[in-house]
Amino acid sequence: MPLTVKAMMEAANAVVERIDAQRAKDLIEQGALLLDIRDAPELERTGRAAGSHHISRGMLEFRADPDMPSHDPELQLDRPIVLHCASGGRAALAGKLLKDMGYEQVYNLGGFSDWVNGGGAVADQK
Repeated sequence: MPLTVKAMMEAANAVVERIDAQRAKDLIEQGALLLDIRDAPELERTGRAAGSHHISRGMLEFRADPDMPSHDPELQLDRPIVLHCASGGRAALAGKLLKDMGYEQVYNLGGFSDWVNGGGAVADQK
């Protein structure tokens, strides 16, 4: 039986904790990385969470693997990572991927609107 998006989402949500904006802010204050995995045009349209780091979902594996020349030094296996996308689906899938790659503490904030509605600051807003 082929793998479905529904099955992938269920697996991701089972292992990646969903958190609210306040918990995300607390984790960030303690050194967690706020990682925006939306595509560049999405950031250009809406702005981004102040202080967030951007890696598009399509490049995440290549930036997350410490053995790749394209590794992003912001991604450390023992550094907590708070992910968000536009609505939370890509963040959940990306969170599971990071956990599968050995990242220990990965959280799904959900969507950019969850950050904004939770009082999170926005930068580069048009």
